[in-house]
Amino acid sequence: MSTENTNMEERSTPEREIIKQRMEKLERLRKDAGFNPFVIDKWDKEHKLSFVRSNFSHLGPDQMDEDALIKTAGRVMAIRKHGKASFVHLEDDTDRLQLYFRFDTLNEEYEWFKKWVDTGDYLGIVGHPFRTKRGELSLLVTEFKLLSKALRPLPEKWHGLKDTEVRYRQRYLDLIANPEVREVFRKRAKIIKTFREVLESHGTLEVETPILSPIAGGATARPFITFHNALGINLYLRIATELYLKRLIVGMYERVYEIGKNFRNEGIDSMHNPEFTAMEVYWAYANYDDMMNLTEEIIVACADAMGSRQLPYGEHMINYEPPFKRATMVDLVKEHCGVDFLNITDEEARRIAKERGLEIKGNESRLLIMTEFFDNFVEDKLIQPTFVLGYPVEISPLAKRDPDNPDFTRRFELFICGAEVANAFSELNDPLDQRERFLDQLKKREAGDEEAHVFDEDFVTALEHGLPPTGGLGIGVDRLTMFLTNSSSIRDVILFPTMRPKE
Repeated sequence: MSTENTNMEERSTPEREIIKQRMEKLERLRKDAGFNPFVIDKWDKEHKLSFVRSNFSHLGPDQMDEDALIKTAGRVMAIRKHGKASFVHLEDDTDRLQLYFRFDTLNEEYEWFKKWVDTGDYLGIVGHPFRTKRGELSLLVTEFKLLSKALRPLPEKWHGLKDTEVRYRQRYLDLIANPEVREVFRKRAKIIKTFREVLESHGTLEVETPILSPIAGGATARPFITFHNALGINLYLRIATELYLKRLIVGMYERVYEIGKNFRNEGIDSMHNPEFTAMEVYWAYANYDDMMNLTEEIIVACADAMGSRQLPYGEHMINYEPPFKRATMVDLVKEHCGVDFLNITDEEARRIAKERGLEIKGNESRLLIMTEFFDNFVEDKLIQPTFVLGYPVEISPLAKRDPDNPDFTRRFELFICGAEVANAFSELNDPLDQRERFLDQLKKREAGDEEAHVFDEDFVTALEHGLPPTGGLGIGVDRLTMFLTNSSSIRDVILFPTMRPKE
């Protein structure tokens, strides 16, 4: 169907004028025709448009099923009005279908349709499925009702909405104009559903923990601060759910998880949004090897839910077939940078770092410098799913030490396409060690590190009551969704991302 008459009339008209014309039309509709579309509060929609597509595609050219009566509804996306017959493209959240209005069927109602219905309006439709002579599956309309008027034109006047600023700021326009975007968020919902199915198949209880807390703990990040008037105290939007969930393990739940929002007062780019969704899970009597296996299981199940274990991301084809690669940070840095940080001194590490252009203050340890090498020279090379093991104690204040090498922890991070997707530990359950690490983090905060971990006295108290050996895992839902749906920005998988206010 070619672009329709009504669209052609509005194409060269400024948006303000279109809105003015439509407001005037609404007023005439109410006064002259005695009809107010905004009074309608219900329409019995019995069939999705996809139902018509899947059940009547067998119809041949110029063939109608007069015994089938379809009752549906949707938004008018295009209109081609003629004298005694008109064609409309109707769209709902499943499909788009052509409607055929004709005077011989509708009589005076046909003229009403021509006079009052515009693109963007919502219509309730009753009709018979048929296929036109040109082969397009359609509905012959026998009855219709105007359910709502659109006072503004469709986005970009039928050319599709491409401006990313408008797409993110006014997501409803993006969803109207780009059906493929609606599909991304259906996939996101399927991914989260898969998380729950896998975790609950292992007897894991879904729980909820506070978003507002007197302490922002569980990660190294700068929090958002708010003020509680009644208590007269500052509260923090959570940066992670970890410390509350581990308290529940102390409280004798053996397997718990939470999927929810975290908030970090940091920059915005293609991989970061201040408000993001994470899943954290904790299993008593498990370790980080169990968490690696669980991570694989969840991500493979999510890939299967997308239809394949081989999925594109940008120019890469990502292979989600297990097992994923596993390598230590020491070995990866040695492989990509040619430096073995286990066999050099702190002073040598600082010299090499300066030669490579890294900013060094002068008192960093070789292992801390190694993590800088990893962040700057290795991460972006980890395209296929890769578990990175062996993180130094200095950057892992909540992870259990490796008994074979106490400078390192039983921790891993999973990287895909150069970005961290998951983080997991054999959880530190020694309250004395935890207290010392919190004190070390406190010194860093006092020295000006705003992202250093806060001292959480109540959490140490909880550990003193006994935390069993525990494995913990966090997965970034937004980033994983990006990679599984081939979305280049985190804003493409968050319905309403954080935006700079309009000036």
